[in-house]
Amino acid sequence: MSIRLVLADDHPILLEGLRQLFSVSPEFEVIASATNGNEALEAVRRHRPDVLILDLRMPEKDGFSVLRELRRDRLSTRVVVLTALAQEQITEAIRLGARGVVPKNLPPRLLIQCVREVNAGRTWFEKSAAAHAIDTMLLHDAAMEEIANSLTPREVQVARMVKKGLRNKEIAKKLAITEGTTKLHLHSIYEKLEIDGRVALAQFLQNKGFD
Repeated sequence: MSIRLVLADDHPILLEGLRQLFSVSPEFEVIASATNGNEALEAVRRHRPDVLILDLRMPEKDGFSVLRELRRDRLSTRVVVLTALAQEQITEAIRLGARGVVPKNLPPRLLIQCVREVNAGRTWFEKSAAAHAIDTMLLHDAAMEEIANSLTPREVQVARMVKKGLRNKEIAKKLAITEGTTKLHLHSIYEKLEIDGRVALAQFLQNKGFD
């Protein structure tokens, strides 16, 4: 049985090139193509392809929005990202569920290899494009776990608001607690994380990638 594909890219020449690349072999079947995020989502929901090859930078809905909606809908289609974006964007795409990442400047045979691997249930991240992104994501997740394990859920809420620059009065209002209680939470956070003051706390969270 052939691998059923939906192709999504807003550049007609590249989209046609992808169609030709995958149409020469009976191993693949291109069942739809899209030039924006809305069309990509509609095609996936209608045809339920095995793999969506997705550009991240598209009009109407970008690739990140498409990934979020596919994850929300829990669709079984696996996504391969074809991109020229920076490491931070690649990290976000992987976090949102992309199973493969291929830079646009690589040989077409690597995209074919990626699609095969992803369709088989594995991941395929081209090393030069994604290794740093994956390392960054793993470090971020480890830092988040470390902080979450150290603090209570309420303290995590307070820490997030400090990072956003909110003052004690604003935090108290948003959480429906008193300023005194807010100060108690902050002192507990400082003690647990061994930090001296809210400026140091905000910097610590920033360095850890805490969001």
